[in-house]
Amino acid sequence: MSLGNNIILNMYSIAIILIIYFHALKFFEKDSLPDKLYMLILYITILMLGVDILSRFDGNTTIIYLVFNTIGNFVIFLMSPVLPSLWVAYVHFQVFREERKTRRLFYPLCIINAINAIILIFSQFFGWFYYIDSNNIYHRGPLFLFPAFITIILMLAAFTLTVINRKNLERKSFLSLIFFAIPPFISIILQITFYGISLMLNSVVLSLLVVFLNIQNHSMYTDHLTGVYNRKKLDAYLKEKVSLSTGEKGFSAILIDINNFKYINDTYGHDIGDNALETVAKLLKSCLRTNDFIARLGGDEFCIVLDISNRSDLEVMVCRINNCLEKYNKSGSHLYELGFSMGYAVYACHSHMSAEEFLRQVDILMYEEKRAYKNKLSM
Repeated sequence: MSLGNNIILNMYSIAIILIIYFHALKFFEKDSLPDKLYMLILYITILMLGVDILSRFDGNTTIIYLVFNTIGNFVIFLMSPVLPSLWVAYVHFQVFREERKTRRLFYPLCIINAINAIILIFSQFFGWFYYIDSNNIYHRGPLFLFPAFITIILMLAAFTLTVINRKNLERKSFLSLIFFAIPPFISIILQITFYGISLMLNSVVLSLLVVFLNIQNHSMYTDHLTGVYNRKKLDAYLKEKVSLSTGEKGFSAILIDINNFKYINDTYGHDIGDNALETVAKLLKSCLRTNDFIARLGGDEFCIVLDISNRSDLEVMVCRINNCLEKYNKSGSHLYELGFSMGYAVYACHSHMSAEEFLRQVDILMYEEKRAYKNKLSM
């Protein structure tokens, strides 16, 4: 592939990544591990696409061509295992949803990259990975397949992890994670078979676009711990419900706070506390209808939005939640019992309240019930 064609193809690829990046940046959560990993993959891909252009400055013996060609090829070989390593970590989190477990995976992945770097640095004296002749022409060395071998192993590991744990994934996520490996794998085969063809990074861009559309875009609105919607999605959803609300088409909201959650955290540890949040999310979802909306507001608070426009039907739903809670507490031996304080109200369209004002109203009602609960305990 000529330098000009490579520059055009890589610049198109960089433009696609930048579009994804600026869209993702609006919803990026700095405390979300999958968001961090995905954004890091975008950064590294842009960097390597730029470096790949430098590695095409061959066939000309001017000093600038020699420097660019040398730096470009060295960095490409050095960083080849980085992208698949990040992908393995990303897939691991998507499958298991356990941040600490995924972070422990960083150590062996760093070791793999360190081994590649050490072998590359020492082998350069002998041209085992590649060498550049006096005419500034790139030639493959006997170990040029080593980074490709590591990449294939890591991609196969991510692929296998996805297939084995497919029951833990939604269908759309499963298919997207499976698809990710296919374009790069085809590109690697073409690169090994045909000298001069290198579409690996461009194929990664296609895979990243698919992942963004089907996983990342969804996860930006999802609480990574409980799997329900997050505050960002709740705010947008409430604004939409308010704008569509009429006298005939109303909605309601229930705000739920877990009683004694601090006690659970302090007594049993944060892992059990996280487990309690996950349990509450599953419990609430089991009480709701398929078209009901549930989000984690933050901390130990959850919000449910329902297409209910009268008080009596809303109280029936609150009663159902309390019955589900009672059934859970009686279902077996638990380290702790769960309890809820709930505030709930029907949105009155004639009030012209904003989404924020309505949520504040329900929040006040919830804290009134929580205060009553605490007063009852102190008596």
